[in-house]
Amino acid sequence: MVKHPDHVTVAVHDPVAALHFFALLGFKEVKSVVIAGQPFADYMGVAGIEAEHRTLVLADASPRFEMQLLTYRHPVASSDPQAGDLCRLGFNHICFAVEDLDAEVARLTAAGVQLRNRVMEFHDRKLVFLAGPEGLVVELAQWL
Repeated sequence: MVKHPDHVTVAVHDPVAALHFFALLGFKEVKSVVIAGQPFADYMGVAGIEAEHRTLVLADASPRFEMQLLTYRHPVASSDPQAGDLCRLGFNHICFAVEDLDAEVARLTAAGVQLRNRVMEFHDRKLVFLAGPEGLVVELAQWL
């Protein structure tokens, strides 16, 4: 039986922008390695893989939660033209709980993060979507 989320991995072309975005959410980089070779090619199902693999940890989260960033050197990763489209099949978005949504929205927008919508209330929560790196959609939720 599943115990809790462990990590989410996002492939990005611009790791600097992704690191900046996730740092604003409270993530800290704890490891950076290059993955390559047959064991990784077999595991990932990507022939000839060579990629920078950065591990970011959400500070003070219990249990531990990681955001892993992959930047492919080989093969060249293709962009998804439907990334960020919430009306498609497959992965939709990731949501993080916050204590004070209004304060987070003010802080993040002052730092240049774009909101995808206005804050709304739904299912005992205040919610908002953020435009994350590489089309990733990130939601913030404050339980009421």
